[in-house]
Order: sequence, then structure tokens, then C-alpha cells
Amino acid sequence: MNFLFLIFSLPSFLWCQVTIVHAGKLICGTSKEIKHAYSILIEKDRIIDVVEGYVDPGIGDKQIDLNNYTVIPGLMDMHVHLSGESNPKKYMDRFTLNLDDYAYRSVSYAEKTLMAGFTTVRDLGGPINTSLKKAIENEQVLGPRIFSAGKALATTGGHADPTNGMSFELVGDPGPKQGVVNGVSDARKAVRQQYKNGADLIKITATGGVLSVAKNGENPQFTEDEIKEVVKTASDYGMHVAAHAHGAEGMKRAILAGVRSIEHGTLMDEETINLMIEKGTYYVPTISAGEFVANKAKIEGYYPDVVRPKAKKIGPQLKTTFRKAYKAGVKIAFGTDSGVSYHGENAKEFSYMVEAGMSPIEAILSATKTSSELIEKQRDLGTIEKGKLADIIAVEGDPLQKIEALENVVFVMKSGKIYKNLITKK
Repeated sequence: MNFLFLIFSLPSFLWCQVTIVHAGKLICGTSKEIKHAYSILIEKDRIIDVVEGYVDPGIGDKQIDLNNYTVIPGLMDMHVHLSGESNPKKYMDRFTLNLDDYAYRSVSYAEKTLMAGFTTVRDLGGPINTSLKKAIENEQVLGPRIFSAGKALATTGGHADPTNGMSFELVGDPGPKQGVVNGVSDARKAVRQQYKNGADLIKITATGGVLSVAKNGENPQFTEDEIKEVVKTASDYGMHVAAHAHGAEGMKRAILAGVRSIEHGTLMDEETINLMIEKGTYYVPTISAGEFVANKAKIEGYYPDVVRPKAKKIGPQLKTTFRKAYKAGVKIAFGTDSGVSYHGENAKEFSYMVEAGMSPIEAILSATKTSSELIEKQRDLGTIEKGKLADIIAVEGDPLQKIEALENVVFVMKSGKIYKNLITKK
């Protein structure tokens, strides 16, 4: 009895079979400080302790030496589209591809995202994102943990109207089932339809967009009453609302109606910024998308003629907007709009954020702690601490000195399982 009492009185990591990660440098996400020589103890999918110094493994334990690397919580991208990727033929894809084609393509996009160190994403609109989420959860394909918005909601002719740019014979009159809203009743039904389809959250296109086949990229496209009904119904079903918005008026309507996040926010003014601070609205800037579309708009034929002027006008402004919002104190969560830009290059956003004035540690926290708070999953995600899911990545060098280090991830663990390990002994 005394022997058994001794064993079970010991700290759990001394008698349970655990994975022990030795971190040379540790950015745990709970503070802005970098820690040196720490051990992360993992049992199954959870972190059971984080202790100073290098803990020796017991019998049957697994040791991972990352003592020459910087260890960071798994990164989170709050705005991706894993169903597709930018290419000059994209506008024909909806006429030539089947859902199966989108699904097969998305497999590689999901894997690239995970291997880039992004263990959690919000997928804000696509034809197969909810099915992809299920496939990843069932370990049928590799990819990040997905919070899916299903089909983005639009108004007739709005940014996410799936029939924009089609001939009159094809456009028809899509309604709530297809994610098209006209009036409060439609708004309620469209949210319920996305819930029925398995969505985790709702996305609306509160203004025009850059890449849709429509001339205006910034006009408001929902009434405030419609957005209020979207938010109210989503809340009833345990979902929050993300609002795509470029123009200031559409943003103000969305913020006053209670959306949780503004995506892009390109033309926000001082009133919009003050409203976001007052209401606690998160900002997901997607500078990567702005840089990408501005560059591609210079290439003849890459985008339709109606799209190019919007891309040239709106794309270059995102850095300036980000700088203003950051300096004012708006809550900023990391997001890239990957799919508009290339999948797997998500970490380029960090450099853009730093160039626009954010410190490296704050940029990292935006993609970890702050993003977990945006999706209200801070009990499980966003930091490396006891009780959290074991989402851990490692990079060479010190990203606080050179933020580009985050573009070369050498180790990826999601929920305690290793998906990438390129570490070398030194």
C-alpha cells in the first residue's frame, strides 16, 4: 500500500506516459516575454504542465528536443477560403468544376496551411468547407482545425451572390437557401439554413467586394435591420457573425448591429474606429489579400476588367488602415484571406503587420491569444499552458528579432499529434 501511495502521490508527469517537449525559447502567449529552457508536458491531446528547466523523460515517455528552436502556440488564421485559390481561370471554375473537384483541390490547400504552422482557421465561405472540416476531424485528410461559416450571406447582386456576372438566363432568383438575403425574414431563414448545413459561424458581405463581378467594391449592401436579424438569429443558435466590409457606412451598420468581427475594413474612418473600440468589435485586416490583388491587377487578363480598378484602388490601402486601427487600440485578430492569396503563405501577413507598425510579439499574439478570444475558444486554444490543447509549432531563429522566421516552420503539433518534424541536432 505504501508503494502505491507513493506512486500516486507523485506529480502526474512523473508516472504517466507523456510527451516532453524541450523548448530552447518559448513564446507561450500568456505574456509578451520570451522564456528560456522550458519543458512542455503533454498527455494525449492536452498540455498537463509547463515547467522551467528540462525535465528528464521517464520510462515509456517521449522526448522532443526543440532546445535549438523557438516554440510558439499553434498559429490561427481567422480568414481563409480553403475551397479554392487565386488563378486567372478562377472565374470560369464555377461553370466547369463540380463540388468533387473543389473538394479534391481543397485537400492540398488544407495540408499546406497546417504545414505552415496554422493549426486553427476560420473558413469564411466556400462550397465544401464544412465537409472539409468533418474530413479533417475524422482524420481522413490532413489540415487545420476548421471553424466553418459555410456559405457567406449576401443580398441580391451583393458580393457573395453566387450568380453575379452570369447571363440573364442563368442568374435566376437565388434566395436564403443559396445564401441570398432580401429582408428580415430572409435573414432569419438564411442563418438557420447555414446552421442546418453545419456552419459554426455566419459570415455576411456587408459591402461590395473587390473580386466579385460587380462594379462597386465598397457600397453598403445590407440594411441595419437585416444585419440585426442575422446577429440575433445567429446568437440564438450559438454562432457569431463576421462581416466582410470595405466601405465605412457598411461597417458602421454591421458594428451597430452587433457583429463580432470586421473583415478587411479597408476604408474605415475615425468614427468607425471609435465604434469598434466602443463595441469591442474585432478587426481582421487581411493585408496579404490587399497586397496580392494590387499586384495581380497589374497583369493584363488576370482579373476581369470590372475587377481590376477595384483591386488597384482598395488593395494598397489596407496597410494604412491597419496602422490607424492599431494605433487607436482596436482589437486585432490575425487573418490573411488565403485563397485570394496563395495557401501556405499565410505567415507573410506577419511581415506586413510589422511593416505597418505592430511589434513582432503583438503580431504573434494576434495569431494566438487574440484569435482564440475572437472565436471564444480561449479555454482550449491560443496559449501554451496547463490544460490547453497541445497545439505547438517551432521555428528556427527568434521571430521577435526577425519576424520572417515564422515563414519557415520546422515542427507542427496539433492536439498532441506531430504532423511535421524537420528538426535537426546541433
